[in-house]
Amino acid sequence: MNDKTINSIAESLVPKNYLALANDARQERDKLVRILLEKVNFIKKIPHDGWNETTIEYLIAELAMLDSNNFNSRCGVGEREGRVICDLVRRRHYNFAHGVGRSGNLTAAQPKAAGSTLMANLTNSLVRDLIRTIGVPNCSSAVVVPMATGMTVMLTLRAIHGQRPDSKFVLWSRVDQQSCFKSILAAGLTPIVIDSVLSKENTTPKQSVPFATDLAAFEAKIQELGVDKVCCLLATTSCFAPRNSDDIIELAKLSAKYNVPHVVNNAYGLQSTFFCHQLERGSRAGRIDAFIQSTDKNLLVPVGGAIVAGFDKTTVDSVARLYPGRASGSQSLDVLLTLLTLGINGYQRLMKERKALHQLLLGGLSDLAKSYNERILPCNNPISIAMTLETFKTQSVQLEMIGSMLQKRGVSGCRVVTTNDSKTIDGHLFTAWGAHSSMAQVPYLTCSAALGITRDEISHFLSKLNEVLGKYRSKYVDQE
Repeated sequence: MNDKTINSIAESLVPKNYLALANDARQERDKLVRILLEKVNFIKKIPHDGWNETTIEYLIAELAMLDSNNFNSRCGVGEREGRVICDLVRRRHYNFAHGVGRSGNLTAAQPKAAGSTLMANLTNSLVRDLIRTIGVPNCSSAVVVPMATGMTVMLTLRAIHGQRPDSKFVLWSRVDQQSCFKSILAAGLTPIVIDSVLSKENTTPKQSVPFATDLAAFEAKIQELGVDKVCCLLATTSCFAPRNSDDIIELAKLSAKYNVPHVVNNAYGLQSTFFCHQLERGSRAGRIDAFIQSTDKNLLVPVGGAIVAGFDKTTVDSVARLYPGRASGSQSLDVLLTLLTLGINGYQRLMKERKALHQLLLGGLSDLAKSYNERILPCNNPISIAMTLETFKTQSVQLEMIGSMLQKRGVSGCRVVTTNDSKTIDGHLFTAWGAHSSMAQVPYLTCSAALGITRDEISHFLSKLNEVLGKYRSKYVDQE
């Protein structure tokens, strides 16, 4: 209802003074919506404080009513009219049914869905504001893509290849996550794997960590293959310890030096101010064409979306234009609902809590490691932690049993890496698979203090890990 409708209500239905109070509340909600949507230097800002559910649903309902499938006068005779037969599905999607994008452009408006178009564009603007606020102020463009990180990296590589049609190679700093490697193959490009090197701060062969980006190998490969044949450099910030973030700043300089595109897989890096600052410094020192991050890991929504962002609109726009046909609007809606619920203050509070809980986990794991004559592997990783398992090696039982025992006790996300495994993907052999480097020698387990983790989860994990390590040692190690 608007003021005109409310003023026309007969006093016999409701007293005017009661109606005035209700109208004041409605106007307050409308004011929040107006501030969110109004044009201020073309940049939409996330509310400082989160909205309540009633206000958020009020906005979403108003946006959905702008789509043709919700018109009272609708008369659809096309092949796609936003018809949803299951009421559960319709309510799950808040009456949105048309998706986003049109005619092969993820950000294009569609005539049947003004509300969906507005919802998607608003979400993209708020995501950009989030990225700028938490540590990447030079970010100029961001788009939510309804595909998970690996597929979005693939789409980005295809978009860059379209600008460099003679290129065929992607120089990739090794990280042992299959989606990263497969994204290159799915893009129809040839991966050149650049293995990590031992950091100068630690050259003890036994430790084999921390691993650092082999900048010399990157430059040598560019010179060997030829600049025109290199599609881009593909680096990674966030990954499992003991791998460090790639040296984004120096790779950005190398990218600018040879005029070769530079893409960063920032899978769960938005939740870390350290990774955000690395991206910002890299953009100032050299060249970063795009950085890609997961919506589920960084924004705590269901799996299925990613964010392509950049310091220049060129690459981000080309990714949006490359997307074929319309796209699901579910991921954009999830992100919008979450950002409005948290507000920028709520998100920054989660970041601050995560950082403190990482220190709590690190301290607890360090104490546990000492009690078993193990150690924490040194690395500059603000999210993931690795603890050695050297004293748990046996001849008869594989170390992966520790991971299985933890999982049976409800602990998920803890990984055990033996450094003895190898894996072949599309003819490419990766020795010491899982450890991110062929030079890895020390078995270890990893765990992470990611966004949303709680103090109780850390306490529970440390207790269960101590229980599992004690049982494993007494049952298998002490018996040999």
